[in-house]
Formats: sequence, C-alpha cells, structure tokens
Amino acid sequence: MRQAIGFIIILLCFPFIWILYSFIHTEILVASSYKENLAESIELSSPTISSPIVFLDEQGEVFSEDYIEWRDPIPLETIPLFVQELFIQSEDVEFYHHIGFNFSAIFRAVFANAIANSKDQGASTITQQLVRLRYLTTEKTYERKITELLYAYELEKQSTKDEILTNYLNEIYFGNQVYGIGAAATYYFSRPLHELTDAELAFISAIPNNPTLYDPLVNFDATKKRQELLIDVLVKNEKIAATNGDALKAEPIILHTKTKTQLYPAYSTYVLEELKNLIANTEGFAEKIATAQNEQQKQHFEKKLQARVNEISTQGVSIYTALDPIKQRKDEKYVNDLLSKTAGLQAATAVINNETREIISLYGGTNYKKFDFHRAFQAVRQPGSAFKPLLVYAPLFETTSVTPQNTVNAGKFCIGTYCPQNYGGAIYGNVTIQQAFRFSHNTPAVRLLQTTGIETAFDKLAPFQFSHIVKEDYSYAAALGGLTKGVTPLEMADAYTGFINGMYKPAHAIRKVVDKDGEILYTWNEEKQEVWSPKTVQTMRHLLRDVVANGTGKGISVQSSYIGAKTGTTNDYVDYWIAGLSDTYTSAVWIGYDMPKNMKAIESKKIHHSIFNQIMKNDKRSY
Repeated sequence: MRQAIGFIIILLCFPFIWILYSFIHTEILVASSYKENLAESIELSSPTISSPIVFLDEQGEVFSEDYIEWRDPIPLETIPLFVQELFIQSEDVEFYHHIGFNFSAIFRAVFANAIANSKDQGASTITQQLVRLRYLTTEKTYERKITELLYAYELEKQSTKDEILTNYLNEIYFGNQVYGIGAAATYYFSRPLHELTDAELAFISAIPNNPTLYDPLVNFDATKKRQELLIDVLVKNEKIAATNGDALKAEPIILHTKTKTQLYPAYSTYVLEELKNLIANTEGFAEKIATAQNEQQKQHFEKKLQARVNEISTQGVSIYTALDPIKQRKDEKYVNDLLSKTAGLQAATAVINNETREIISLYGGTNYKKFDFHRAFQAVRQPGSAFKPLLVYAPLFETTSVTPQNTVNAGKFCIGTYCPQNYGGAIYGNVTIQQAFRFSHNTPAVRLLQTTGIETAFDKLAPFQFSHIVKEDYSYAAALGGLTKGVTPLEMADAYTGFINGMYKPAHAIRKVVDKDGEILYTWNEEKQEVWSPKTVQTMRHLLRDVVANGTGKGISVQSSYIGAKTGTTNDYVDYWIAGLSDTYTSAVWIGYDMPKNMKAIESKKIHHSIFNQIMKNDKRSY
C-alpha cells in the first residue's frame, strides 16, 4: 500500500519536476547568452575621450586651446613607480593577485554595512573602479555592485594588469574637468608628470578619492591632509622609509594652475571653420554636398561632415596656422579703440600675406569673443563699388582691347527699367575709363559691363571663393555691387590677391593639422592658377594706385613702394568698404552696423581709411 501511494506521489510530482527543469534550462540559456553578451560588451580598448585641440601661430607657439575636459593620456612606463604604488597601496593592495574583485574586502564591507545599516562602506578594486568609470553609474545599490563584479571579472579575463592600471590612471577624475594623472600634473603644477617631486605626486594623487572634498583650489588643507595620509600608508606598508615619509610631508606644495590659453579668438574661431572646409575637401564631403540631388541628401552629407569634424576635434590634434600674433594683437587693439568712439559701429578686416597667400590677421567685431558672430567671414554684405575691379574692369581689360585712356559716357543711362545713378546724382559727359575708375562713377561701370557681357564677366569670378553669389546676381546691378546676398570681407581680400601678379590660390589660415604623434592628417594642396594676364594685372594695379593718389582713396597712407585700393559705398550709406594691396599684404575692410543704418554723418571721418592704414602696416618694429 505504501509503495502504491509513493508511486502515485512520484507521478504527481513529475509535472512540477518538468516545470522546474524547464525553468532551470531557460535560466542556463539566459546565463550563457548573458555571458556571451557580457564578453562582447566589455573591452579594454580606450573609450572615446575628448582631448584638447591646440592652435599654433606662425612661429609654432600655442595661442589657443579648445577643450571641455583636460586630458593627457600617457603610457604606464612613463608614470613613476611611486605614483603606481600610491594608488595600489591606498586603493587596492591585492591588485596584482585578485581576479577583478577581492572577496575578503567584500565580506568586510558587507559586514560593516550590516552593522551600520547603510551601504556606504565600499570594497572596490582598481578594476571595479575602472568598470564603474566606463560602463556603470555611481549608484550605491547591491544590484549595481553585483553587475560591477561581473564586469570586473570579465575585464580581468580580457586584459593584463598593466593595461588595467594604465587605463585607470589615465581616466580617473582629478576635479576641475581634469582626467588622468598626466593631465593632473600639467593642470595643477604646469609641468609634465615626470618633472614633479614625490611630494607633488602624492598631493595630486590625493584628489581622486573625493574630487570635491579634495579640490586643492578650494580645500587645499584637506588635500594636504589626504596627501600625508597616503604617504603614511606607504610608510606603513614599508614602501618608503619613515624618514623619507616625514621629509615628503614637510615639503612645501606650491600650485601653478594651468590657465586655458584663449588668445586671439577672432582668428581661432575662423580656423575651426576652415578646419571643417579642409576636412570636407580632403575627404570628399564638399563634392558630395555640392552635387546632392535634393535638400534632404545635402543635409545628410552635411551631418556626416559635422560628425567627422567633431571626431577629429576630440582626438587631440594640433593645428599649425599662419597667424602673426604681433600684428593680430596690434590691429585688434587699434580697431577696438577706434570703434569705441562711435556707439554700435562694427567692423571686419582680413589681411593676407602676398608671398604665401596665407591669412595672417582677422578682425571679427568689437571686443570679439570666441564663437561670436564673426563679421570677417560670416557677415554677408553688399560690396558696393569695391566690387567693380573684380566684375567690371578686370574682365573688361582681360577680354577686350580697351585701355584706361578710352572714353566712356558718364551721363544718364538706363537698361530696361534699371537706371543707375552716379554718386549724389551727378551727371557727367564723356570721361576716360581711368577717371571713371578713380572717382567711382556708376553709369560708366554699367556701360562697361554691358560691353564685356554679364556671363563673360561672371565667368571671370568663378575661380574665387565667393560662396553667396547666385544666378539671380547675373544682372547689371552687380556692376555696382548690387547682389542678392553679398560677399564677406575675407572673400573680398581673397579675390583681390589676384591683382598681386595674376596668379591665384585660395587664401588659408591653416598650414597643417597633425595628430598626437606628429603625423600630418590634413594640409591644403592647391596649386596657383592664372586668373588675370600680365597686361590686365599691370593695368589694374595702375588704376588702384591712382585711386589712392587722386581719387576716393585719398587718406590712405601706407609705407610701401606700392599701394593700391578701391573704396565702396552702398545705397543709403549702410556699408563702407576698402579693398586693396601693398607690396606685402592684401586686405579688405568693412564698417557698418549689424542692423543696417545710414552712416552719412560719419563719412567724413573716413574710419575705414584709418583701419586700412593700420592693418596694412608691415613695420614690426612699431609693435
């Protein structure tokens, strides 16, 4: 009877046994899958971190840095053994012996927390701390702690102890947006890690335990006490002698905190824009954007380009530029001081070295701050008569046999409904082309554009970098600088370099972009091309010089064997321009208000002439 009852009970248990087996089998599969996923998700390869981007001037001196986080990753062999011992002895004395976590330390922490009814007591190894830095949060829960143990164990299986320690020392937080022991040395003492004394090494090693409490800029004394505690740990563990420890604690600590270099923001802001263009041209983004079949496709390529720029900008690149810091500083001060006398008045300038065709100085606006609206390359304004040499006169001499001594009618003139007027509504008879150029008469310019032909004239502008000219601009109004959108001061200066010798190459600020190892990533490789014949160049230089000597350029005074320029004024006096060149520089100046405003009242002050005189100076002894 008992056997029968037992048999019946066994039969009744089979469903429960099957359910239990199914549950266990499922959990095993899940665990196996989790283990595989865990192995795939844990890799020691360095995470994407933001390294500083450094800007260097023409002499290779740093003038600006861009970073949100200050980092300077270094290999373990360059990290002093003293530092390594400081962290191992204070954070994880069994580091080279455990499997990612320390059982005895965990049990001690659990016991202490149980007695205190809290979760404050930690037992994290260096491996666990690295896992937490990379993959997890700092939430104090037992669930997070278990996940941390699993991650730490897997990390230990995939890597060596030295690899873990290297990454740990390069990624721990030292307060004030400083990450890594190498960066901490340069930030708090302005010296590389290997130049610090042992006392200084111990001092910065005190910070990561609690970067807020041990912030030396706020709580210096607390940081010093923590430093002395670390030194005592080394003495206790017989890593250094007691007398040595006392000497280290007695050594004075003097901070030399790094100041973020941010000189010449008008120049560095433009350099970042040019970096984007350089990457776009080098890696094919520019062509893809230009030939996009629709707006959606264009935006897609633009987003990919920006992502690439962001990627490069966080890799710790150094950008070598053509900046002349002495000139930049002097020009900025002069223009700021001059504009301060007229409320709200703005200006923009660009200066290009004739020999190298490099941008050496930029002015983006009064008291410019980084990433402000940059009027030298972002302010698109009507160029007025300063556009005439490029669209009217140079194409005329290039494509016809006309000379400056030929005459042209300066009287009233209409083409269809378009009836331009000379300055002040003046009416003249026949004048020479040189006179028309000298005094910037308008009706002759339109007549001469008609002679050349609109299409032919605009074809001559094609090599230049005018990025805002559209098909709607192909009209006679363009002869007087009447454009749909306009041009920028930098575009004008760039185009005027064609009058140096007829050869043209786009002006750039960037010489090269290199990575942390000094390898060149990007550089401009453009060749010069002939845009104007020698005859046209000779004629245009003669006319530009005549403007300065006898025409609207009176007031321009530059110490140079050659100086030529063209002025420009737009309707209602809302823009004043000068573009021109000397033996050394080619430049453009614009002044006006951000919200267009009539400037007739200040015309006689010739503020743009004064600015042009300043930025064209080449005597560095005056700086």
